[in-house]
Amino acid sequence: MANEELGTFGGWINAVGTIISALGSTPPIIEDSVAHNEWNLIGNVLQATGNAVEADVIEHFSLTKLGNEIQAVGNVTVIIGILMILNKDDGAELVISGNWIQALGASLAFVDELQSEFNVQRVLKINGYMLQAIGNSLQAIGGIYGLRNKEHEGKYINMTGSWIQATGAIISAIT
Repeated sequence: MANEELGTFGGWINAVGTIISALGSTPPIIEDSVAHNEWNLIGNVLQATGNAVEADVIEHFSLTKLGNEIQAVGNVTVIIGILMILNKDDGAELVISGNWIQALGASLAFVDELQSEFNVQRVLKINGYMLQAIGNSLQAIGGIYGLRNKEHEGKYINMTGSWIQATGAIISAIT
């Protein structure tokens, strides 16, 4: 498989992972907190894989490559936090940190795309990375609300962020 095709494949694996996580974060769909964490775990494993593949196919250093690598690290951080929660330990802080790390990675890729020649594809990529950064930031904020005993508000902020991130990942995968 050529690098470009492999990069596209990685983008779609990432997008599918964000959709699975978003579905798991949607209260009317998944009400059980264990099921929520399981869906989120599966989604983040796919996201980490997709981000790592996308980074790996970029041959030379760029902020996009670094951003994808950082997003994969953020996904792994979220995965560790979820596993701690599923094992009855407190991993919420790790999930929040992982979401901030993912937002940083998407922001670096966003900045890199801003430096390139503008065309329709580039504008879509810029918007995709921007939406992913916003979505991850909202997920982190939602987690902070949860830690401050505002679970209801946090759950809906997290859900909104999850769907914004998924939208951005889909836009990025299309391009």
